[in-house]
Amino acid sequence: MLQTIIIDDEPDCILFLENILRTNCSYINVAGTATTVSDGIKEILKNNPDLVLLDVKLSPGTGFDILNKIPQRNFKIIFITAHDDYAIQAFRYSAVDYILKPVDITDLISAVSKVNQSVSHNHMLDFNVLLDNIKTDIPQKLAIPTSSGYEYLNVSEIIHIQADRSYCVFHLISKRKIMVSKCLNDYQQILDDRKFFRIHHSFLINLQHVKSLSRKDGGFVEMTDGSQIPIARRKREFFAEAMRRYAM
Repeated sequence: MLQTIIIDDEPDCILFLENILRTNCSYINVAGTATTVSDGIKEILKNNPDLVLLDVKLSPGTGFDILNKIPQRNFKIIFITAHDDYAIQAFRYSAVDYILKPVDITDLISAVSKVNQSVSHNHMLDFNVLLDNIKTDIPQKLAIPTSSGYEYLNVSEIIHIQADRSYCVFHLISKRKIMVSKCLNDYQQILDDRKFFRIHHSFLINLQHVKSLSRKDGGFVEMTDGSQIPIARRKREFFAEAMRRYAM
C-alpha cells in the first residue's frame, strides 16, 4: 500500500481527494490529513508516508514551509494548488507532479499511478533539487522523468534541447538523447537565459557549447558535439548580443 498524507487548508478538498483515491486507487492508504503547516509536519513525521498530496498555499504558511522543516524528505509529492504562478513552473521543471484546482479526477489518478510505479522501483525523488530551483530561480540540476523514475542532469551537460511536437529531446555531452513529455517553452522559462538561448522555435541551445556561427545555408550555429542548429533570421542580432553577454 502507498501510505499517503493529504495536506490542504480546505477540509472539503481533503474529503474530495480522499473519495477519489478510495474509489479509484486501491493501492492507496490515506494515513493522515492536515490543514496547517504544523499539523502537516506532525502527520508526516508520525506516518513516514510514501506520498504527500500538498497544497502550495496554506493558511498560514506554505507547503514549502513543511518541506523545509522535514529533516528527511524520503517521500514523493503531488502538488495540488489553485495558484498558477512561478512555483508551478519550478515544480514542472523539477519533474514533480502538480495539479491545478479544480482537480481533474483523471489527472490525479494518472499522477498517483506514476508515483506508485516509481516507488515500486525504489526511485525516491530528491526534493532538495526542487527547493534549490525555487530559491535560486536558476537551477543547477534538472530532474528529468524516465520510465522508471527520475534522472538528474547537470545543466552544464545539456548541449541543446530540441522541440518535437509536445515533447522535448535533450542532447547531452555524452552523446545521449533523452525524450521528455514537456514543451520547449517550459524549459526556456526555467533555465538561465544568460546561458541558454532560444535560437529557433524548435531549438534551445546552451551557449557554453557553441563552437561557431556560419552564414551558409541560411545561417546555423555549430555546437561542440558537431550538431548544426539553424538560426532564425530574426534571432541573429539577439544571438550576437547573447554571446556577448555570456562572454562577459
